[in-house]
Amino acid sequence: MSAIDSLNERTALPVDQLGRPLHDLRISVMDRCNFRCPYCMPESTYGEHFTFLRNDERLSFDEMERLCRLAATLGVSKLRLTGGEPLLRPHLTDLVARLRRLEGINDLALTTNGVLLARHASELRDAGLDRVTVSLDTLDPALFHRMSGNRGALDDVLAGIEAAQAAGFPHGVKLNTVVQRGVNEHTVIDLVERFRGSGVVVRFIEYMDVGNRNDWRPAAVVPSAELVERIHAQWPMRALPPKYAGEVATRYRFEDGAGEIGMISSISQPFCGGCSRARLSSEGMLYTCLFATRGTDLRHSLRDGTSDQALTELLRDVWLRRRDRYSEERAEHHGKAPRKIEMHYIGG
Repeated sequence: MSAIDSLNERTALPVDQLGRPLHDLRISVMDRCNFRCPYCMPESTYGEHFTFLRNDERLSFDEMERLCRLAATLGVSKLRLTGGEPLLRPHLTDLVARLRRLEGINDLALTTNGVLLARHASELRDAGLDRVTVSLDTLDPALFHRMSGNRGALDDVLAGIEAAQAAGFPHGVKLNTVVQRGVNEHTVIDLVERFRGSGVVVRFIEYMDVGNRNDWRPAAVVPSAELVERIHAQWPMRALPPKYAGEVATRYRFEDGAGEIGMISSISQPFCGGCSRARLSSEGMLYTCLFATRGTDLRHSLRDGTSDQALTELLRDVWLRRRDRYSEERAEHHGKAPRKIEMHYIGG
């Protein structure tokens, strides 16, 4: 390879082993959560004696900002702050404001359980946040309480959604609903009816085998096609073309003009081929798949004097070596999938 070819390779935007670019970075700012949802952080494991990260073990805002600035030079244009519950991180609006000023970042989002959103929505919008996604699995108060590990109140989440609407985020408010057969599938229609015509987009997510503790089984999955048929029978709708390459959700618009919904079908229709996402955990581990078994430690490099150039090359190398396509390979595991990172460390 000539010196010019070598330079071009180092300066070109990286694509992984399957030809996928790096566009999205999801940052877990907090490993703790105020819920104990059984499919993510069950109380039996994450009880009062569970040891979470110390403050000095989590990345600082300076470190997060630095990584995002370098990632933007490699093609990242979308950032999403996740948890755990990100609104438990003190002074989160300061981080939002700092990330908003980064060159190349044109989409800055937050995923939250919504309980604390009412008190923070306006200041998050003022700091430059573009959009909010709220996790909401049901409108049944008793079922909601149970699904949150007996820690959440539905009214608080609904108040948070209303506050987010009032704040006027440029890219709006979305809801993520994980549907489990025999648990909350019967409440899907209620969610659609509640938010149809409100401007809030509900996205239904097939129950996934994230982490190692949620006792996932295929029989608990409600395929998106089944939900589409059920919703369409009540409110006719049509599929929409993707807004961009690699869009996760398949979108459907109601024929009567009352907005749209989305379906995220990781089980029945895996979308690994278009995945452009990397995930950064609270303690600085970089993962290239939601179902990853191991990551790359960036905290050490951030704290040992590594230069921006060397750190950028490390990020580039991680992405160039990426071959992840777990959802497409799921059937090959035959129920014996390797141990995976827990979702509360890297968000959804």
